[in-house]
Amino acid sequence: MKFVVLTGMSGAGKSTALKIMEDIGYFCVDNLPIVLMEKFAELANVPGAELQKVAVGVDIRSGQALDELQDVLDRFRQTGISFDILYLDARDGVLVKRYKETRRSHPLAAGERVDRGIQRERERLEFLRKQADYLIDTSNMLTRELKGELEKIFVQNQDYKNLFITIVSFGFKYGIPTDSDLVFDVRFLPNPYYVEGLRAKTGNDKEIQDFVMEHKEAGQFLDKLEDMVKFLIPHYITEGKTQLVISVGCTGGKHRSVTLANGLYGRLKDRKEFGLKIDHRDIEKDALRNK
Repeated sequence: MKFVVLTGMSGAGKSTALKIMEDIGYFCVDNLPIVLMEKFAELANVPGAELQKVAVGVDIRSGQALDELQDVLDRFRQTGISFDILYLDARDGVLVKRYKETRRSHPLAAGERVDRGIQRERERLEFLRKQADYLIDTSNMLTRELKGELEKIFVQNQDYKNLFITIVSFGFKYGIPTDSDLVFDVRFLPNPYYVEGLRAKTGNDKEIQDFVMEHKEAGQFLDKLEDMVKFLIPHYITEGKTQLVISVGCTGGKHRSVTLANGLYGRLKDRKEFGLKIDHRDIEKDALRNK
């Protein structure tokens, strides 16, 4: 039997994850009372039982009974009931934004601001976060990306990468991405914007890529950036970091930053110890402004 305890922060996507788990063949129960979890696991663990894959959603809605969950998990281990803990998380700012968008109140806010409820929830769930077999930060994830990660773990049985890196190209005139961990300015390179016939193209076009990369400084920059990122990654993983946002900026976020972000992505995409995606945040903004 495959038994998954799906938990994490309110607003991090647990309901969506349970739907995905159901789609990939798991029998899912959300908010099962803690007092019933042990009995439910025993029934599912009977040899020949129909339920071979089970996911149970547990979170702060369990109230004071949540304090009993550690004893339940300890007894699972003692009696040989195998289980995995899948913990979904997101940055505080992202959780606050999601609450505002849905106009819901946080269950632990008690009439106060949402961020106070988030702080209390983190404190109460910390014991589960520390034990998690799989820790997924959904701050920068789309639903399809979360689905892909869960399928890697529970369908394809691939080694899960707790660190997920997002490479973002952006334009300084539109502001630095607020979730950036590392920011690099590539405005030291010649700007294709001022070259006849190149202004309308982007860093996804070969003409722009050739123009940017023909300057030796661009290749040197990528070499040094790649070396630094590869040096930092194992240290971030050791410290438990789950999301790393690397932002590469130029003036408008259309030419130089896109080219070099693509270059860094190409150098890192085959690494096995982390997940990776790329986002060209401002690549279309000049075109929209000129309409």
